[in-house]
Amino acid sequence: MNFCLRVPLNTSAEQTARLRDLQTAFAELCNALAPVVQQTRCWNRVTLHHLTYKALRERFPKIGSQMVCNAIYSVSRTSRLVLQHPNSPWNVAKHPQQALPLLKFMANSPVYFDRHTLSLKDGQLSMYTLDGRMRFQLDLQPADQVRFHQEKLREIVLSNTPQGYQLAFWFSAQDEATETQVLPAEASAELPEYLIVLPDQIAPAIPARELALPSQAEVNQV
Repeated sequence: MNFCLRVPLNTSAEQTARLRDLQTAFAELCNALAPVVQQTRCWNRVTLHHLTYKALRERFPKIGSQMVCNAIYSVSRTSRLVLQHPNSPWNVAKHPQQALPLLKFMANSPVYFDRHTLSLKDGQLSMYTLDGRMRFQLDLQPADQVRFHQEKLREIVLSNTPQGYQLAFWFSAQDEATETQVLPAEASAELPEYLIVLPDQIAPAIPARELALPSQAEVNQV
């Protein structure tokens, strides 16, 4: 069973600005990836990584390599929701000949972290930003502290809420088959509020030199 622990961050004005800059940059990364999904019909995370990682690192040199990987994960995850959910009007299985829509990530899109970009030890949180690590002291309940040791941490998501920035930690039991687990955000066909789907907009063609083009077998992996 999935469990979400939401932790508000008590940020100063300077820290809020740094997190906003990171969120904006992350959305830019996602929007650079979206045309690749539309044009190659590939949103498998591993294949999308092979297609785009090198070009993204060159295009966005100020963004850390692991955060590029997290943006690839975000786009793959969102594309799966839009293009594979059985109730989605853009479901590719139901409309195999239909052109893919272009996904647009708004500036308030969430930022995904992993163990390389965020760490938590003895209540001390350290997280990546564009200009160095940012640290917070988290006062977790004993039961929540136990979760970090006994359950599998599946996702870490930073969002900007009306109350300020918060982190969401998604857990599942260690013995659960994670590949079969579906997070609540994926269980509904409802589009996230930070996403716009543009069915009639075609992104400019991406030069072949910017892509490590996959084989047809890789393209078919979704």
